[in-house]
Amino acid sequence: MRIARVVGTAVSTVKEASLVGHKLLLVRETDEHNEVLGPVFVAVDVVGVGPDELVLVSEGSAARHAATTTGQPVDAVIMGVLDSLEVGGTVTFRRV
Repeated sequence: MRIARVVGTAVSTVKEASLVGHKLLLVRETDEHNEVLGPVFVAVDVVGVGPDELVLVSEGSAARHAATTTGQPVDAVIMGVLDSLEVGGTVTFRRV
């Protein structure tokens, strides 16, 4: 899994039938100090996150093992929302 920040949404009215009803969000990977890095990519939201949230993203075949994405054509899925990060005894992120 990767840590990522939700930076926007993607709307697709024409898509694979199994993806109808799934929210598509734009995310960017972040490091353990909450610094955004890397390019924007699309992830399917299965937990109901909001804008600017710090999330956990599974990719590849692991993304197709969530209860709501089994067997679906997804490459990245948001599996959770982070409440905090602690690195070396220091809290680097806390959800407000």
